Amino acid sequence: MSEDRLLVIDDDAGFRNYVRRVGETAGFETLVTGDAKAFKEHVRSWHPSVIVMDLNMPDADGIELLRDLVEAKCKARIVIASGVETRILETAERLASERGLVIAGTLQKPVRANSLRETLERLHEFEKPLIAGALAYAIAHDGLFLEYQPKLDCKSGRIFGVEALVRWQHPSRGIIPPEQFLKLAEQSGVIHALTEWVATAAARQVAAWRRAGMPLEIAINVSARDLAAIEFPDAIMAICQTAGLAADAVTLEMTESAAMGDPAQALDVLTRLRLKGFRLSIDNFGTGYSSLLQLRRLPLSELKIDTSFVTQMHRNQDCRVIVEAVISLAHKLGLAVVAEGVESAENLAALVDMGADAAQGFFLGGPARGESVAALIKRPTDALAPHQAAEAIASHAPARRSRARRTE
Repeated sequence: MSEDRLLVIDDDAGFRNYVRRVGETAGFETLVTGDAKAFKEHVRSWHPSVIVMDLNMPDADGIELLRDLVEAKCKARIVIASGVETRILETAERLASERGLVIAGTLQKPVRANSLRETLERLHEFEKPLIAGALAYAIAHDGLFLEYQPKLDCKSGRIFGVEALVRWQHPSRGIIPPEQFLKLAEQSGVIHALTEWVATAAARQVAAWRRAGMPLEIAINVSARDLAAIEFPDAIMAICQTAGLAADAVTLEMTESAAMGDPAQALDVLTRLRLKGFRLSIDNFGTGYSSLLQLRRLPLSELKIDTSFVTQMHRNQDCRVIVEAVISLAHKLGLAVVAEGVESAENLAALVDMGADAAQGFFLGGPARGESVAALIKRPTDALAPHQAAEAIASHAPARRSRARRTE
């Protein structure tokens, strides 16, 4: 029996068979059904590695099926493909994730052929587990590399900084994005070595840019395990001093959950980082349970509004209201605001009108190697008004990758 098994449940026979054909082309052994009882039995006896499921079924709705998957302790990666409205789709995804299921994506019906194909091909790449020893070897022997995504100052229209994003150049699986190995790094205990490698490489690159007349700032992601290490502030400071980079040129980004791991310890570490001059940012703001509490208790410099809100602003009024409210709240608390997920001039213009301080996203430029960043910095936007800057960026923007292949 193949390790790559795709199970499809949908009440539309045509759609089931279409997914079957695409799945088999992508290398999956595939089973399809329109019956909830048969689906539950396949989950328990066949152990699929990927499930594609609808939310609207005649004999059991999708929420019931997701609950059954939780009870069955299903480890499959789940793709929800449904014609329900966006809010219901997002709620189902969030509910499933909070109950411990692995949601690999959502597809709004009618499903575009290329979206389904890209999703299944991406999931097929998970066929063999990554090995902690291989990751440790890659860290020690320069098997990693960084890409940098630009950050735009919404007031001046200039690129003022970049976020460092690590990739693993695997000898047989090619380039592996961070979401596929960060948990492995944390679980295996190599996360500190990984963060040290990223910080060292990023600090050297930014110091080199600055010597070349490009005074860029850098943002680096840190883990909950980093914030639990009492020596972390001294270690990151030593890296910057060795590279000749001032601490105030560095923003350390963390998720809300990272700061919540050991609140007292994290507060100790974060306060020392701020005393040394580092800027601190909450990433993916708005997706956790304790956002407002974190804004009050942590010594933050900025917050980053999550991509899920920014990308939906032009078609979802609720998302637009949330973004506007977060910007206003942050400014009243003395925090800068970075909006992630900017994909169009319309997105950027709206953020400028709302008063966002900075923007980041594929419209402004996708992650690029260090040698390619200079071209982004030289775009003719520094003397333009923000709305004109949006137009200028669009005219100079490189080809952007499909959303399905993002590695932010």
